[in-house]
Amino acid sequence: MMRIDVLSLFPEMFEGVLHSSIMKKAQTNGAVSFEVTDFREYSTDKHHKVDDYPYGGGAGMVLKPQPLFAAVEALSEGLEKLPRVILMCPQGEKFTQKKAEEFAADEHLVFICGHYEGYDERIRQHLVTDELSIGDFVLTGGEIAAMAIIDSVVRLLPNVLGNVDSPVLDSFSTGLLEHPQYTRPANFNGLEVPEVLLSGNHAKIDKWREEQSLLRTFERRKDLLQDAPLTEHQQKFLVQLKREKK
Repeated sequence: MMRIDVLSLFPEMFEGVLHSSIMKKAQTNGAVSFEVTDFREYSTDKHHKVDDYPYGGGAGMVLKPQPLFAAVEALSEGLEKLPRVILMCPQGEKFTQKKAEEFAADEHLVFICGHYEGYDERIRQHLVTDELSIGDFVLTGGEIAAMAIIDSVVRLLPNVLGNVDSPVLDSFSTGLLEHPQYTRPANFNGLEVPEVLLSGNHAKIDKWREEQSLLRTFERRKDLLQDAPLTEHQQKFLVQLKREKK
């Protein structure tokens, strides 16, 4: 079972997300356990302050190192292997599906969700193992970003999704965007499902899906093709696409 701890000043924000839908199912199935802790509890300040003014002056408040170091130490107590400690920060590495797959192989993740102007630099340098961002924009805190990452990781764990192939075929998991999907009815207001999907010929369907995945990636996210591990057939199809789009 994976263990996920979240350190936040607003633990109530996680109630709906962690106890609904796939996250609830993952806990019920024994794939993961969640614990959200208000790290004010670890402050030694008599008023339980967790932030202070920055040395040298400047706008805003900075999170102090003491409460977070104490919280992570408490969560790590008695463990043979130290947890992976993830700092949510707009300066961090951009989160990707590859990173989600990497995290899904870990046993224990600790997410630190900050607020205010920033973190004492000693938290970055001596406490965390990863700094992550979900995009080039700034949120009021790390909670929403942590929720997004937790969701993307937990859905990859065994026995969480109903179909074992679902996470394998997701967009980005193969290095490409996912192919188009269709369901009943075959004809909706004159809009028809591609004939190949109704043929029952699985070899043709797989080929169509592979080519559609390449086409969609080529049209929407050419940048992904630079690092995608393409087969010889995919490379030839891509060359053909480039010629047709000239």
